[in-house]
Amino acid sequence: MQVQIINGPNLNLLGSREPGIYGEESFSEFLDRLKSDYSNIEISYFQSNIEGEIINQLHETGFGYDGIILNAGGYTHTSVAIRDAIKAIKTPVVEVHISNVYAREEFRHKSMLTAVCMGVIAGFGLNSYKLAIESLLFANK
Repeated sequence: MQVQIINGPNLNLLGSREPGIYGEESFSEFLDRLKSDYSNIEISYFQSNIEGEIINQLHETGFGYDGIILNAGGYTHTSVAIRDAIKAIKTPVVEVHISNVYAREEFRHKSMLTAVCMGVIAGFGLNSYKLAIESLLFANK
């Protein structure tokens, strides 16, 4: 099984950015553990602060991978282009958020992506990514 994780803007700062919301662990530290916990899955990782690069990565992996886990960051609430890219590919996409976006500012309550994703996982910290992997495993049974 091949899973692509795509993180959007500002998620390269995990571990130092607003640790009260996002935690103190860097994504690279978490990714090492995630790959160890799911050694039977090929997990690829991509992060970009640039919308077009996220779209390119969706196009590149969206026809051959078994699942994509997408945390589009702030683009979740604004990007019709990322929505259209998800809709255009064949690989199922799980929308992930580290924080509970519904317990935060009102503008974060609206996702442009949810309707074209397999599902949404939010509010479980970095473990949201583990739950996304579990959902992809369950869907592929």
